[in-house]
Amino acid sequence: MIIGREKERRELLSLLEKEESQFCAVYGRRRVGKTYLIRETFNYQFCFQHTGVAKGTLKQQLTAFRNSLVAAGMTCAIPKTWIDAFELLKKLISNAPVGKKVLFIDELPWMDTPKGNLIGALENFWNGWATARREKDIVLIVCGSATSWISKKLLKDKGGLRGRLTNRIKLAPFTLRECELFAKGANLALGRKDILELYMILGGIPYYWSFLNKGLSVAQNVDQLFFSETAQLRDEFEALYSTLFKRPANYLKVIECLCNGRKSGMTREDILNESKLSDGGTFSTILEELEESGFIRRFTSADTAETNALYQLIDNYTLFHYLCIKKNAYSDEHYWSNTFISTAHNTWRGFAFERVCLQHIPQIKAALGIAGVQTNVCSWTARGTDKRRGTQIDLVMQRADGFTDICEMKHSVNLFTIDKDYANDLHNKLVAYQELSKDKRTLHLVMITTYGVVHNSNYNIIQNEVTMDDLFAL
Repeated sequence: MIIGREKERRELLSLLEKEESQFCAVYGRRRVGKTYLIRETFNYQFCFQHTGVAKGTLKQQLTAFRNSLVAAGMTCAIPKTWIDAFELLKKLISNAPVGKKVLFIDELPWMDTPKGNLIGALENFWNGWATARREKDIVLIVCGSATSWISKKLLKDKGGLRGRLTNRIKLAPFTLRECELFAKGANLALGRKDILELYMILGGIPYYWSFLNKGLSVAQNVDQLFFSETAQLRDEFEALYSTLFKRPANYLKVIECLCNGRKSGMTREDILNESKLSDGGTFSTILEELEESGFIRRFTSADTAETNALYQLIDNYTLFHYLCIKKNAYSDEHYWSNTFISTAHNTWRGFAFERVCLQHIPQIKAALGIAGVQTNVCSWTARGTDKRRGTQIDLVMQRADGFTDICEMKHSVNLFTIDKDYANDLHNKLVAYQELSKDKRTLHLVMITTYGVVHNSNYNIIQNEVTMDDLFAL
Protein backbone atom coordinates (compact mmCIF):
# COMPACT_ATOMS: atom_id res chain seq x y z
CA MET A 1 0.00 0.00 0.00
CA ILE A 2 1.41 3.39 -1.02
CA ILE A 3 1.14 6.13 1.60
CA GLY A 4 0.88 9.62 0.11
CA ARG A 5 2.88 10.23 -3.08
CA GLU A 6 -0.31 11.16 -5.01
CA LYS A 7 1.42 13.88 -7.01
CA GLU A 8 4.35 11.64 -7.91
CA ARG A 9 2.07 8.78 -8.94
CA ARG A 10 0.01 11.04 -11.17
CA GLU A 11 3.16 12.32 -12.83
CA LEU A 12 4.49 8.79 -13.43
CA LEU A 13 1.21 7.54 -14.87
CA SER A 14 0.93 10.59 -17.11
CA LEU A 15 4.05 9.34 -18.93
CA LEU A 16 1.87 6.66 -20.52
CA GLU A 17 -0.49 9.26 -21.97
CA LYS A 18 2.10 11.43 -23.73
CA GLU A 19 2.37 11.25 -27.51
CA GLU A 20 6.17 11.38 -27.54
CA SER A 21 8.58 8.91 -25.92
CA GLN A 22 9.38 9.89 -22.33
CA PHE A 23 12.61 9.92 -20.30
CA CYS A 24 12.07 10.39 -16.56
CA ALA A 25 14.61 10.49 -13.71
CA VAL A 26 13.45 9.68 -10.18
CA TYR A 27 15.94 10.48 -7.46
CA GLY A 28 16.15 11.04 -3.74
CA ARG A 29 17.79 9.89 -0.53
CA ARG A 30 18.61 6.21 -0.03
CA ARG A 31 15.69 4.23 1.47
CA VAL A 32 13.13 6.96 0.69
CA GLY A 33 10.96 4.58 -1.36
CA LYS A 34 11.81 5.37 -4.99
CA THR A 35 11.89 1.78 -6.25
CA TYR A 36 8.74 0.81 -4.35
CA LEU A 37 6.86 3.83 -5.73
CA ILE A 38 7.76 3.05 -9.34
CA ARG A 39 7.03 -0.67 -9.11
CA GLU A 40 3.72 -0.18 -7.32
CA THR A 41 2.60 2.62 -9.64
CA PHE A 42 3.13 0.45 -12.72
CA ASN A 43 1.88 -2.70 -10.98
CA TYR A 44 5.26 -4.37 -11.61
CA GLN A 45 4.52 -4.48 -15.35
CA PHE A 46 7.66 -3.53 -17.28
CA CYS A 47 8.93 -4.39 -20.71
CA PHE A 48 12.37 -4.41 -19.10
CA GLN A 49 13.68 -3.74 -15.62
CA HIS A 50 17.18 -3.80 -14.24
CA THR A 51 19.06 -2.82 -11.09
CA GLY A 52 22.72 -1.82 -11.05
CA VAL A 53 25.21 -3.75 -8.93
CA ALA A 54 26.55 -1.90 -5.88
CA LYS A 55 30.34 -1.48 -6.22
CA GLY A 56 30.29 -3.83 -9.22
CA THR A 57 32.98 -3.92 -11.89
CA LEU A 58 32.16 -3.23 -15.53
CA LYS A 59 32.04 -6.96 -16.25
CA GLN A 60 29.72 -7.56 -13.28
CA GLN A 61 27.44 -4.73 -14.39
CA LEU A 62 27.23 -6.07 -17.95
CA THR A 63 26.64 -9.61 -16.69
CA ALA A 64 23.79 -8.41 -14.49
CA PHE A 65 22.33 -6.46 -17.43
CA ARG A 66 22.40 -9.63 -19.57
CA ASN A 67 20.65 -11.51 -16.76
CA SER A 68 17.89 -8.87 -16.71
CA LEU A 69 17.48 -9.25 -20.48
CA VAL A 70 17.16 -13.03 -20.02
CA ALA A 71 14.56 -12.47 -17.29
CA ALA A 72 12.61 -10.37 -19.81
CA GLY A 73 12.55 -13.27 -22.26
CA MET A 74 15.68 -12.77 -24.35
CA THR A 75 18.46 -15.26 -25.04
CA CYS A 76 21.86 -13.60 -25.42
CA ALA A 77 25.51 -13.64 -24.44
CA ILE A 78 27.14 -11.23 -22.02
CA PRO A 79 27.77 -7.95 -23.89
CA LYS A 80 31.32 -6.59 -23.91
CA THR A 81 30.39 -2.89 -23.82
CA TRP A 82 27.42 -0.72 -22.92
CA ILE A 83 26.90 0.02 -26.61
CA ASP A 84 26.49 -3.73 -27.13
CA ALA A 85 24.21 -3.97 -24.09
CA PHE A 86 21.84 -1.30 -25.38
CA GLU A 87 21.84 -2.93 -28.84
CA LEU A 88 20.46 -6.04 -27.15
CA LEU A 89 17.87 -3.92 -25.35
CA LYS A 90 16.79 -2.48 -28.71
CA LYS A 91 16.18 -6.00 -30.01
CA LEU A 92 14.14 -6.88 -26.92
CA ILE A 93 11.98 -3.79 -27.36
CA SER A 94 11.53 -4.35 -31.10
CA ASN A 95 10.13 -7.83 -30.44
CA ALA A 96 7.78 -6.66 -27.65
CA PRO A 97 3.99 -6.44 -28.16
CA VAL A 98 2.46 -3.26 -29.55
CA GLY A 99 1.88 -0.55 -26.96
CA LYS A 100 3.87 1.51 -24.49
CA LYS A 101 7.16 -0.07 -23.45
CA VAL A 102 8.03 0.91 -19.89
CA LEU A 103 11.74 0.46 -19.15
CA PHE A 104 12.87 0.77 -15.53
CA ILE A 105 16.59 1.00 -14.74
CA ASP A 106 17.17 1.22 -11.00
CA GLU A 107 20.37 2.49 -9.35
CA LEU A 108 21.74 3.80 -12.64
CA PRO A 109 24.68 5.55 -10.88
CA TRP A 110 26.05 2.17 -9.76
CA MET A 111 26.33 1.13 -13.41
CA ASP A 112 28.66 4.04 -14.25
CA THR A 113 32.05 2.37 -13.75
CA PRO A 114 35.38 3.98 -14.74
CA LYS A 115 36.00 3.86 -18.51
CA GLY A 116 32.69 2.07 -19.05
CA ASN A 117 31.18 4.97 -21.07
CA LEU A 118 27.68 4.26 -19.75
CA ILE A 119 26.49 7.82 -20.41
CA GLY A 120 27.73 7.74 -23.99
CA ALA A 121 25.88 4.49 -24.65
CA LEU A 122 22.73 5.81 -22.98
CA GLU A 123 22.89 8.96 -25.10
CA ASN A 124 23.21 6.86 -28.22
CA PHE A 125 20.30 4.64 -27.20
CA TRP A 126 17.97 7.53 -26.37
CA ASN A 127 18.92 10.15 -28.96
CA GLY A 128 19.75 7.84 -31.84
CA TRP A 129 17.09 5.20 -31.44
CA ALA A 130 14.38 5.58 -28.78
CA THR A 131 13.26 9.06 -29.81
CA ALA A 132 13.61 8.22 -33.51
CA ARG A 133 11.08 5.39 -33.41
CA ARG A 134 7.96 6.14 -35.41
CA GLU A 135 5.90 4.40 -32.74
CA LYS A 136 7.02 6.91 -30.05
CA ASP A 137 6.26 4.23 -27.48
CA ILE A 138 9.25 4.27 -25.10
CA VAL A 139 8.89 5.28 -21.46
CA LEU A 140 12.34 5.15 -19.87
CA ILE A 141 12.48 5.62 -16.11
CA VAL A 142 15.88 5.76 -14.42
CA CYS A 143 16.35 5.90 -10.70
CA GLY A 144 19.18 6.42 -8.23
CA SER A 145 20.00 7.26 -4.63
CA ALA A 146 23.24 9.05 -5.58
CA THR A 147 21.46 12.37 -6.01
CA SER A 148 24.68 14.18 -6.88
CA TRP A 149 25.37 11.75 -9.76
CA ILE A 150 21.84 12.16 -11.13
CA SER A 151 22.20 15.93 -10.93
CA LYS A 152 25.61 16.05 -12.60
CA LYS A 153 25.18 13.37 -15.27
CA LEU A 154 21.50 13.82 -16.17
CA LEU A 155 19.92 17.01 -14.85
CA LYS A 156 22.87 19.29 -15.61
CA ASP A 157 24.55 17.29 -18.38
CA LYS A 158 26.26 19.46 -20.98
CA GLY A 159 26.59 16.69 -23.56
CA GLY A 160 24.16 14.63 -25.60
CA LEU A 161 21.65 14.22 -22.79
CA ARG A 162 21.32 17.97 -22.22
CA GLY A 163 17.63 18.83 -22.17
CA ARG A 164 16.60 15.27 -23.01
CA LEU A 165 14.85 14.47 -19.74
CA THR A 166 11.12 15.01 -20.14
CA ASN A 167 10.37 14.60 -16.42
CA ARG A 168 12.28 14.70 -13.17
CA ILE A 169 10.86 13.63 -9.81
CA LYS A 170 12.75 14.25 -6.58
CA LEU A 171 11.16 12.04 -3.97
CA ALA A 172 11.18 13.72 -0.58
CA PRO A 173 11.03 11.92 2.78
CA PHE A 174 7.60 11.52 4.37
CA THR A 175 6.16 14.38 6.37
CA LEU A 176 4.93 13.85 9.93
CA ARG A 177 1.40 13.45 8.58
CA GLU A 178 2.49 10.77 6.12
CA CYS A 179 4.35 8.93 8.89
CA GLU A 180 1.17 9.07 10.98
CA LEU A 181 -0.74 7.49 8.09
CA PHE A 182 2.01 4.88 7.70
CA ALA A 183 1.77 4.02 11.40
CA LYS A 184 -2.01 3.64 11.18
CA GLY A 185 -1.67 1.44 8.11
CA ALA A 186 0.76 -0.79 10.02
CA ASN A 187 -1.59 -0.93 13.05
CA LEU A 188 0.97 0.79 15.27
CA ALA A 189 -0.71 2.38 18.27
CA LEU A 190 1.33 5.58 18.38
CA GLY A 191 0.28 9.01 19.57
CA ARG A 192 1.59 12.15 17.95
CA LYS A 193 4.25 12.67 20.61
CA ASP A 194 5.48 9.15 19.81
CA ILE A 195 5.49 9.77 16.07
CA LEU A 196 7.36 13.04 16.61
CA GLU A 197 9.98 11.27 18.72
CA LEU A 198 10.43 8.57 16.09
CA TYR A 199 10.56 11.17 13.32
CA MET A 200 13.37 12.95 15.15
CA ILE A 201 15.29 9.65 14.95
CA LEU A 202 14.20 8.06 11.68
CA GLY A 203 13.23 11.11 9.67
CA GLY A 204 10.60 10.47 7.04
CA ILE A 205 12.34 7.39 5.63
CA PRO A 206 9.69 4.68 5.00
CA TYR A 207 12.23 1.85 5.04
CA TYR A 208 13.21 2.66 8.63
CA TRP A 209 9.58 2.96 9.72
CA SER A 210 8.81 -0.47 8.24
CA PHE A 211 10.85 -2.14 11.02
CA LEU A 212 8.72 -0.80 13.86
CA ASN A 213 6.79 -3.45 15.77
CA LYS A 214 3.34 -2.94 17.24
CA GLY A 215 2.98 -3.60 20.93
CA LEU A 216 6.35 -2.02 21.75
CA SER A 217 6.94 1.42 23.20
CA VAL A 218 9.00 4.00 21.33
CA ALA A 219 12.03 3.26 23.52
CA GLN A 220 11.67 -0.49 23.03
CA ASN A 221 11.42 -0.07 19.27
CA VAL A 222 14.49 2.17 19.17
CA ASP A 223 16.48 -0.31 21.26
CA GLN A 224 15.44 -3.09 18.90
CA LEU A 225 16.35 -1.11 15.78
CA PHE A 226 19.71 0.27 16.86
CA PHE A 227 21.08 -1.16 20.11
CA SER A 228 20.13 -4.84 20.44
CA GLU A 229 22.54 -7.56 19.37
CA THR A 230 20.38 -8.30 16.30
CA ALA A 231 19.42 -4.69 15.55
CA GLN A 232 18.13 -4.41 11.99
CA LEU A 233 19.71 -0.99 11.45
CA ARG A 234 22.95 -1.56 13.35
CA ASP A 235 25.08 -1.18 10.20
CA GLU A 236 22.87 1.27 8.33
CA PHE A 237 25.09 4.30 8.87
CA GLU A 238 28.12 2.82 7.13
CA ALA A 239 25.97 1.50 4.28
CA LEU A 240 24.19 4.84 3.88
CA TYR A 241 27.29 6.85 3.05
CA SER A 242 29.37 4.16 1.33
CA THR A 243 26.64 3.45 -1.24
CA LEU A 244 26.09 7.13 -2.03
CA PHE A 245 29.70 8.29 -2.25
CA LYS A 246 32.62 6.44 -3.82
CA ARG A 247 35.11 7.80 -1.27
CA PRO A 248 32.96 8.47 1.82
CA ALA A 249 35.78 9.17 4.31
CA ASN A 250 36.09 12.88 3.48
CA TYR A 251 32.31 13.31 3.35
CA LEU A 252 32.13 11.88 6.86
CA LYS A 253 34.82 14.26 8.07
CA VAL A 254 32.56 17.15 7.05
CA ILE A 255 29.54 15.50 8.69
CA GLU A 256 31.48 14.95 11.93
CA CYS A 257 32.60 18.58 11.97
CA LEU A 258 29.05 19.81 11.59
CA CYS A 259 27.81 17.46 14.28
CA ASN A 260 30.50 18.43 16.79
CA GLY A 261 30.63 22.10 15.83
CA ARG A 262 28.41 25.02 16.69
CA LYS A 263 24.70 24.37 16.75
CA SER A 264 24.19 27.53 14.70
CA GLY A 265 26.25 26.08 11.86
CA MET A 266 29.76 26.44 10.47
CA THR A 267 31.23 28.45 7.62
CA ARG A 268 33.22 26.84 4.83
CA GLU A 269 36.40 28.14 6.46
CA ASP A 270 35.39 26.68 9.84
CA ILE A 271 34.84 23.24 8.29
CA LEU A 272 38.18 23.35 6.47
CA ASN A 273 40.02 24.23 9.68
CA GLU A 274 38.33 21.54 11.74
CA SER A 275 38.40 18.74 9.15
CA LYS A 276 41.98 19.44 7.95
CA LEU A 277 40.76 18.88 4.39
CA SER A 278 42.36 20.75 1.51
CA ASP A 279 40.52 23.68 0.00
CA GLY A 280 39.61 23.51 -3.66
CA GLY A 281 37.19 22.01 -6.13
CA THR A 282 37.06 18.62 -4.45
CA PHE A 283 36.01 20.18 -1.15
CA SER A 284 33.37 22.28 -2.91
CA THR A 285 32.03 19.13 -4.56
CA ILE A 286 31.76 17.40 -1.18
CA LEU A 287 29.68 20.26 0.23
CA GLU A 288 27.50 20.43 -2.88
CA GLU A 289 26.85 16.68 -2.93
CA LEU A 290 26.05 16.50 0.78
CA GLU A 291 23.58 19.35 0.28
CA GLU A 292 22.01 17.80 -2.82
CA SER A 293 21.63 14.49 -1.00
CA GLY A 294 19.75 16.18 1.88
CA PHE A 295 22.31 15.64 4.64
CA ILE A 296 23.24 19.26 5.18
CA ARG A 297 21.74 22.64 4.40
CA ARG A 298 23.47 25.87 3.39
CA PHE A 299 21.85 29.10 4.47
CA THR A 300 22.46 32.82 4.54
CA SER A 301 20.42 35.77 5.62
CA ALA A 302 18.91 37.92 2.92
CA ASP A 303 21.37 40.62 4.01
CA THR A 304 24.43 38.36 4.27
CA ALA A 305 26.97 37.74 1.54
CA GLU A 306 27.08 34.22 0.08
CA THR A 307 30.71 33.95 1.19
CA ASN A 308 29.47 34.00 4.79
CA ALA A 309 27.07 31.10 4.27
CA LEU A 310 26.67 28.66 7.13
CA TYR A 311 26.27 24.90 6.87
CA GLN A 312 24.16 22.78 9.21
CA LEU A 313 23.62 19.04 9.57
CA ILE A 314 19.93 18.47 8.74
CA ASP A 315 19.55 14.69 8.37
CA ASN A 316 17.64 13.31 11.38
CA TYR A 317 19.15 9.84 11.34
CA THR A 318 22.73 11.10 10.97
CA LEU A 319 22.24 13.50 13.86
CA PHE A 320 20.86 10.64 15.98
CA HIS A 321 23.81 8.43 15.04
CA TYR A 322 26.41 10.91 16.24
CA LEU A 323 24.62 12.30 19.29
CA CYS A 324 23.17 9.03 20.56
CA ILE A 325 24.29 5.77 18.93
CA LYS A 326 28.02 6.58 19.09
CA LYS A 327 27.69 7.51 22.76
CA ASN A 328 26.56 4.00 23.67
CA ALA A 329 30.11 3.17 24.73
CA TYR A 330 29.10 0.24 26.92
CA SER A 331 27.01 -1.44 24.23
CA ASP A 332 23.90 -1.37 26.38
CA GLU A 333 21.15 -3.23 24.50
CA HIS A 334 18.58 -1.13 26.35
CA TYR A 335 20.43 2.16 25.95
CA TRP A 336 17.45 4.19 24.79
CA SER A 337 15.14 2.89 27.50
CA ASN A 338 17.79 3.52 30.15
CA THR A 339 18.61 7.08 29.03
CA PHE A 340 15.10 8.17 28.11
CA ILE A 341 14.92 10.88 30.77
CA SER A 342 18.62 11.81 30.82
CA THR A 343 20.04 15.28 30.23
CA ALA A 344 21.81 14.04 27.08
CA HIS A 345 18.51 12.74 25.75
CA ASN A 346 16.82 16.08 26.36
CA THR A 347 19.69 17.93 24.65
CA TRP A 348 19.32 15.71 21.58
CA ARG A 349 15.55 16.31 21.61
CA GLY A 350 16.09 20.06 21.45
CA PHE A 351 18.39 19.83 18.41
CA ALA A 352 16.24 17.24 16.66
CA PHE A 353 12.97 19.15 17.14
CA GLU A 354 14.47 22.20 15.45
CA ARG A 355 15.42 20.04 12.46
CA VAL A 356 11.88 18.66 12.22
CA CYS A 357 10.45 22.18 12.22
CA LEU A 358 12.80 23.20 9.41
CA GLN A 359 11.53 20.20 7.45
CA HIS A 360 7.90 21.36 7.84
CA ILE A 361 7.97 24.99 6.70
CA PRO A 362 4.78 24.65 4.57
CA GLN A 363 2.88 23.40 7.62
CA ILE A 364 4.21 26.26 9.75
CA LYS A 365 3.19 28.83 7.13
CA ALA A 366 -0.27 27.29 6.90
CA ALA A 367 -0.68 27.45 10.68
CA LEU A 368 0.22 31.16 10.58
CA GLY A 369 -2.27 31.79 7.77
CA ILE A 370 0.43 32.85 5.29
CA ALA A 371 0.50 29.78 3.02
CA GLY A 372 -0.25 31.96 0.00
CA VAL A 373 2.08 34.82 0.94
CA GLN A 374 5.41 35.03 -0.88
CA THR A 375 8.00 34.36 1.79
CA ASN A 376 11.79 34.33 1.96
CA VAL A 377 12.68 31.59 4.44
CA CYS A 378 16.17 31.85 5.89
CA SER A 379 18.20 31.90 9.07
CA TRP A 380 20.08 34.80 10.60
CA THR A 381 23.24 34.98 12.61
CA ALA A 382 25.36 37.75 14.10
CA ARG A 383 28.86 37.05 15.33
CA GLY A 384 29.64 38.04 18.90
CA THR A 385 31.70 41.14 19.67
CA ASP A 386 33.18 42.70 22.80
CA LYS A 387 29.92 44.58 23.28
CA ARG A 388 27.35 42.03 22.13
CA ARG A 389 26.83 38.29 22.41
CA GLY A 390 26.52 36.29 19.21
CA THR A 391 22.93 35.70 18.09
CA GLN A 392 21.46 32.88 16.02
CA ILE A 393 17.88 32.67 14.75
CA ASP A 394 17.30 29.35 13.01
CA LEU A 395 14.08 30.29 11.25
CA VAL A 396 13.25 33.71 9.83
CA MET A 397 10.34 34.19 7.44
CA GLN A 398 10.46 37.50 5.60
CA ARG A 399 7.00 38.05 4.14
CA ALA A 400 5.87 40.04 1.11
CA ASP A 401 3.05 41.57 3.19
CA GLY A 402 5.48 43.67 5.23
CA PHE A 403 6.06 41.42 8.25
CA THR A 404 8.90 39.14 9.34
CA ASP A 405 8.26 36.15 11.59
CA ILE A 406 11.13 35.43 13.98
CA CYS A 407 10.57 31.80 14.96
CA GLU A 408 11.81 30.17 18.14
CA MET A 409 11.58 26.36 18.30
CA LYS A 410 11.42 24.61 21.67
CA HIS A 411 10.71 20.98 22.51
CA SER A 412 8.97 20.38 25.82
CA VAL A 413 7.18 17.42 27.37
CA ASN A 414 4.56 19.82 28.75
CA LEU A 415 3.39 23.36 28.08
CA PHE A 416 6.48 25.51 27.54
CA THR A 417 7.08 28.31 30.07
CA ILE A 418 8.79 31.55 29.11
CA ASP A 419 10.60 32.63 32.27
CA LYS A 420 12.10 36.06 32.86
CA ASP A 421 15.61 35.15 31.64
CA TYR A 422 14.33 33.58 28.45
CA ALA A 423 12.01 36.52 27.83
CA ASN A 424 15.03 38.84 28.07
CA ASP A 425 16.94 36.60 25.67
CA LEU A 426 14.07 36.75 23.17
CA HIS A 427 13.89 40.52 23.51
CA ASN A 428 17.62 40.82 22.86
CA LYS A 429 17.32 38.66 19.74
CA LEU A 430 14.61 40.90 18.35
CA VAL A 431 16.64 44.01 19.10
CA ALA A 432 19.79 42.54 17.53
CA TYR A 433 17.93 41.52 14.39
CA GLN A 434 16.24 44.90 14.07
CA GLU A 435 19.49 46.79 14.53
CA LEU A 436 21.91 44.61 12.54
CA SER A 437 19.86 43.20 9.70
CA LYS A 438 18.77 45.16 6.66
CA ASP A 439 15.19 43.98 7.17
CA LYS A 440 12.83 46.91 7.80
CA ARG A 441 9.65 44.88 8.11
CA THR A 442 7.56 44.72 11.29
CA LEU A 443 8.76 41.84 13.50
CA HIS A 444 6.49 39.13 14.89
CA LEU A 445 7.89 36.63 17.39
CA VAL A 446 6.50 33.11 16.82
CA MET A 447 6.93 30.25 19.30
CA ILE A 448 6.92 26.74 17.80
CA THR A 449 6.53 24.18 20.58
CA THR A 450 5.19 20.70 21.16
CA TYR A 451 2.16 21.52 23.32
CA GLY A 452 1.95 25.31 23.39
CA VAL A 453 3.09 28.10 25.71
CA VAL A 454 1.95 28.93 29.25
CA HIS A 455 0.05 32.23 29.32
CA ASN A 456 2.05 33.88 32.09
CA SER A 457 3.28 37.47 32.49
CA ASN A 458 5.98 36.94 29.87
CA TYR A 459 3.62 35.53 27.22
CA ASN A 460 2.88 38.93 25.69
CA ILE A 461 6.25 39.05 23.97
CA ILE A 462 5.06 36.54 21.39
CA GLN A 463 2.60 37.26 18.57
CA ASN A 464 1.77 33.76 17.35
CA GLU A 465 2.07 30.10 18.34
CA VAL A 466 2.55 26.93 16.34
CA THR A 467 2.26 23.53 18.02
CA MET A 468 3.15 19.94 17.24
CA ASP A 469 -0.36 19.29 15.95
CA ASP A 470 0.10 22.03 13.35
CA LEU A 471 3.17 20.23 12.04
CA PHE A 472 0.98 17.19 11.30
CA ALA A 473 -1.23 19.11 8.86
CA LEU A 474 -1.42 17.99 5.23
